[in-house]
Amino acid sequence: MSETLVDRYDALLIDLDGTVYRGSEAVPGAAEAIAAARSKGVGIRYVTNNASRSPQAVADHLVELGFETSVDEVSTSSQAGAAMLAERLPKRSTVLVLGTKALEAEVFKRGLIPTDTAEGAVAVLQGLSMDLGWRELAEAAVAIRGGALWVACNVDVTLPTERGLLPGNGSLVAALKAATDQEPLVAGKPATPLLEQAAKDLGAHRPLVVGDRLDTDILGAVNAGMDSLLVLTGVSTEQEAQALPGEQRPTYVGADLSVLHRLP
Repeated sequence: MSETLVDRYDALLIDLDGTVYRGSEAVPGAAEAIAAARSKGVGIRYVTNNASRSPQAVADHLVELGFETSVDEVSTSSQAGAAMLAERLPKRSTVLVLGTKALEAEVFKRGLIPTDTAEGAVAVLQGLSMDLGWRELAEAAVAIRGGALWVACNVDVTLPTERGLLPGNGSLVAALKAATDQEPLVAGKPATPLLEQAAKDLGAHRPLVVGDRLDTDILGAVNAGMDSLLVLTGVSTEQEAQALPGEQRPTYVGADLSVLHRLP
């Protein structure tokens, strides 16, 4: 039997929006392609920069759309951000959390204490929340200027919605950069911690990163030294990929996830 693309890898690190679903609809054939890869013993991990939803909420959404999965197959930038802090801080350190209750929960799981004030905070973990306002950013600015370790779950400048592109976490990170003259550590793509942790959790030695965006998914793979597949079901185009310098291009380009089961 001829070798297909997926046969070259022991794990798939798969982006979500634009790759396996678009809003509330699954990308046609995505669930079947992923199930076929799993049946071959390939590790599956859904890797998302979204820090506003819990891993369980992400898994539940995937199941609703017809994907056979569990929370163990989900890796979020909130998990990666909390892990970065846990590696650098003593247990029960106080962390100012800019984000949702789901992000607070990840901090608590790591043995750290979430707070909403600069007083006593030794670190700031920033993820997107639709309710985030000036007062919360002001508390974070005070903490960061006071020497608190600052980690951003991701720096996605925009957030795709049914109304178009809205401000993403990166836009609010930019506000704090301007206010503090500081730069955060970054957990999500195109930084490497999220992808590296997902591969480590799977015990993968040759993972393939799959996504629809050149500036996050593919650049993240490049930065992590991993092969990548750009699917054309979301944001980036094949023409945009070809316009990049050779070392920044995806390893493969395909119309959708069905390319995993074709000859490379």
